[in-house]
Amino acid sequence: MSRTLADARRWMQEGTELLVHATTHLDEAAYDAPSLLPGWSRKHLVAHVAANADALANLVHWAATGTPTPIYASPEERATGIREGGRQPGSRLTEWLRLSSDNLEKAMDELNETQWASRVLTAQGRTVAATEIPWLRSREVWVHAVDLGSGIDFTALPTDFLTALCDDIVTKRRGATSPEVILRPTDMPARWYLPGSPGEGGTAVTVMGPLTEIAAYLAGRPHGATTAEGVTVPAQPAWL
Repeated sequence: MSRTLADARRWMQEGTELLVHATTHLDEAAYDAPSLLPGWSRKHLVAHVAANADALANLVHWAATGTPTPIYASPEERATGIREGGRQPGSRLTEWLRLSSDNLEKAMDELNETQWASRVLTAQGRTVAATEIPWLRSREVWVHAVDLGSGIDFTALPTDFLTALCDDIVTKRRGATSPEVILRPTDMPARWYLPGSPGEGGTAVTVMGPLTEIAAYLAGRPHGATTAEGVTVPAQPAWL
């Protein structure tokens, strides 16, 4: 699908609301429990998402002023923020998440059309228009809301967002070495293709399931997708 800036801002706002709401229901013991991401507690996860809003605000500042402002000062700064966040009280992390998200939203509200077209540099070294920033944020809040492991799964994510997410992940994964896969949602006419080495029998493997399961599969999360050939679903590494 062709996503717009308005789409991405709407997804960002809705995903943020869902994630913040989920954290307000976590007591200290629940916050200390493991998230669905290996090696990360829920505290580590929320610290990461809160820090991500602060980092993306750096890119908004870059777009607003024209002054190059790196998303993170260094990879070590990012890792340190997650590690130290894991030692914070849960209530403080929820407040940080809410405040950093609000500040990012307000900073975006101040951008004019020319500033939205400014070029900025992502953490992966890609030069993109500032209009990509809300999309980067919407991915973070929605996917990590699932990773929180508090009862939210991919069925809670909007269909149009999931379609855009599949488009995005397939584009990013096309350069990776992986099995050749055709992705076929059973509840909509969309199709995606991942080039790679042929599967069993020398042909591509067709991965099937509802859009929610296809998106979870592409993101390297637990899923219920199956294959048309009855073979094992090819594994995908964790994404994001």
